[in-house]
Amino acid sequence: MDTEAIHEELDKRAAEVADQVVAWRHHLHQHPELSNREVNTARLVADQLRALGLDEVRTGIAGHGVVGVLRGGAPGERVVALRADMDALPVRDACGADFASAVVDADYPGGPFPVSHACGHDCHTAALLGAATVLAGVRDRLPGTVLFVFQPAEEGPPVTEQGGARAMVEAGAFDDPVPTMAFGLHVTPHPKGYVGYRVGNQYGASTLVRIVVTGKQTHGSTPWEGVDPMPAVGAVLTGIGQLYRQVSAFDPVTVSIGHVEDVGRFNIVGQTVTLWGTVRCAVESDMVRVQQRLTTLAEHSAAAFGATATVEYLQPVPPVHNSGPWVEAGLPTFRRVVGPERVVETGATLGYDDVSELVGRFGGLYVMLGVQDATLDASGRPVPVPGGRGLVTNHNPHFYADDGTLVTGVRLHAHVAYDHLAGTLVPSDAA
Repeated sequence: MDTEAIHEELDKRAAEVADQVVAWRHHLHQHPELSNREVNTARLVADQLRALGLDEVRTGIAGHGVVGVLRGGAPGERVVALRADMDALPVRDACGADFASAVVDADYPGGPFPVSHACGHDCHTAALLGAATVLAGVRDRLPGTVLFVFQPAEEGPPVTEQGGARAMVEAGAFDDPVPTMAFGLHVTPHPKGYVGYRVGNQYGASTLVRIVVTGKQTHGSTPWEGVDPMPAVGAVLTGIGQLYRQVSAFDPVTVSIGHVEDVGRFNIVGQTVTLWGTVRCAVESDMVRVQQRLTTLAEHSAAAFGATATVEYLQPVPPVHNSGPWVEAGLPTFRRVVGPERVVETGATLGYDDVSELVGRFGGLYVMLGVQDATLDASGRPVPVPGGRGLVTNHNPHFYADDGTLVTGVRLHAHVAYDHLAGTLVPSDAA
């Protein structure tokens, strides 16, 4: 089989579908849906996959998950799972594009919320649809099977619901066939068309935390007749700043409280205050110690003011780990797709992505795709290009992605899939 000819055809077909990929992305961006509510997004994905004539299109997996199965016509036993996340964020859209979102979800728990693709999942979904189109066009020459995995609830479902990558695994989405590799990418504020990788933990371990501080309600004019939970909450918020001193300074951790709920009134000392936050650890083994210390802090701070506190840890996500052998196997593919000078090593981050559930189980890789007006400085850090749109981090209302980079995402998926099935993108310890 002429591998070079296949690579050239993948690129040719990617160029042909590029405009459609941009159109998909614009549509998805204008019509975002929050975690576990990706009804119309999943319908669009399933309709497009069915139109390609795949062997199977499985829907309704762990909510609104979709898996397309493409069995190649050439001999081969490997199975590559290409994953894209579909959900949006409860963040207003200030990207400035004419396809910006004006969606508000009035029914979502805790809402109403403005909704936008401020993390770039619209790009991921559109690029993987493009890769499915490309690979379906060469199915007779694929030596194995491709799973196109469109995952809901990567950002985390409402706390009363299940969802995300682990839920898809538990629902049997990868039981038949079982992947021999998982691959995913994430758009990021790096120079357009650059691929960033890291050996080791690309993303950290994460968990959601809920702290409920309970006192005794009373009128604001007679605080001595009740127990005010507010001073205890203040002590917890202040004490969190000292948790970092109780674990190794060489392995970053962070505890952030992003939302506070109080059931009191201006003249009422309320009964309870609920804190919602996130714990992140660069090294997964630190998570247990940080949780123990945070629980002790909350319980003892509450007790000092005559209140009580309960602490729950929800929706745990393991770190995204790229092993050395997998990175070594993948670098030739990345360099061929974007050029050697555009493949760069990145630093660690305390962001999270539950693609770790797939990469950790099946092996594989997760990389960053640069999509913004940037260049790298002498230390390798992205800096804005003069006259450009600047650098805007994911989850910021102003986050943007350059449409011209989407075809690079298509090509990455397609080349990774073919190279793995053909046996050239396989770690040395598994070859």
